[in-house]
Amino acid sequence: MKILVANVGSTSYKYTLFEIAGASCSRIAKGAAERVEDYLAAIGNSLEDLRANAGVEPADIDAVAFKTVLGKNLSGLREVDDEVIKALSDMAFVAPAHNPPYIAAIRAFEKALPSARRIALFETSFFQWTPRAWRRYAVPKSWDEAGVRRNGFHGASHKYAAQRAAELCGRLDAAESAKMLYVNGGPQKLQKPFRLINCHLGGSSSVCGILNGAAIGSSMGFTPQSGLPQNNRTGDLDSMALPFVVETLKISLGEAARQLSKESGLLGISGVSNDVRDIHSAAQAGNEDAALAIDVLIHSAKMYIGGFAAQLGGVDCISFSGGIGENDTAVRERILDGLEFLGLKLDARKNADMKGKKEGEISAEDSAVKAVVVSADEEIVLASEAARLIESGGR
Repeated sequence: MKILVANVGSTSYKYTLFEIAGASCSRIAKGAAERVEDYLAAIGNSLEDLRANAGVEPADIDAVAFKTVLGKNLSGLREVDDEVIKALSDMAFVAPAHNPPYIAAIRAFEKALPSARRIALFETSFFQWTPRAWRRYAVPKSWDEAGVRRNGFHGASHKYAAQRAAELCGRLDAAESAKMLYVNGGPQKLQKPFRLINCHLGGSSSVCGILNGAAIGSSMGFTPQSGLPQNNRTGDLDSMALPFVVETLKISLGEAARQLSKESGLLGISGVSNDVRDIHSAAQAGNEDAALAIDVLIHSAKMYIGGFAAQLGGVDCISFSGGIGENDTAVRERILDGLEFLGLKLDARKNADMKGKKEGEISAEDSAVKAVVVSADEEIVLASEAARLIESGGR
């Protein structure tokens, strides 16, 4: 079975083609296009590349899998139909950087690959089995019924981290980890509970509490706008700040929303960049605002780690994924500093030596709680889940 995973940005398109046979899932080819103005043209070019360089005809592709972000009152693993398109469209206002591009790409694939099935794995699907107490905001019931609730995001990344961290900690064998990767459901029945907190840190960041492979909650809520400070999105903010700023600065609601999405987060604090590497450089050069941006990120991550440790009744492992989580030695060290009360001891040498490696353990040998770095593979989750849906007959 051949599954094409389509990763769509506001002006970009990346793709990876997988060959799936039973439990085997291998990459055949991949490519990318930047500054995309016409998705149909970009997709057509990618299909020509696959034909020329991988010997794959468009008719050979069984399905296209999309990492859709947020649908109104809709989540999970689904065959794309009018209901999915409408759910994405209805939430385009609160997910403007994600939903419109995916709608455009899905429609383009319908024309470019009419014989291939289109399958959506919503980023929120990993959080379908979270406790109601986490999902429910303290808002009027009519708001909740309208869809104002915590959804959680980075689902594919956190799901993969749940499996891989358990392997790195020696808590799962290959057969058990495969089940954790493929099962799209609630907590798995492991011989011993595995309590994980995954820190997915990158341009977009979130912390997730995970019990036996299933999420109990996330730092992200109604939209990816909440939680930790993102590259240029605000993260957590008191709800009354918005009407206050509209009135005080005499700007429109739309302009306030734009600033919260485009000019806030690490960029807004540092005033330098939305790239943590540039912010580190500025901080080392004495820029106090840049140093504060890093401080805020670390403070926020620690706060959520502590909260999920309490909800889980302890923790067996803290993992790091994403561009910052996998590559930033200093950020990992500062986040873990002071967590000895949980039973975690960082091995500074292991942490430093992780630079340039993809994944591994960074906790000390005698640490009761493990710390690991995971090279998150969202694409393999999408491909595997799409294949599972097809093999199950669409259920």
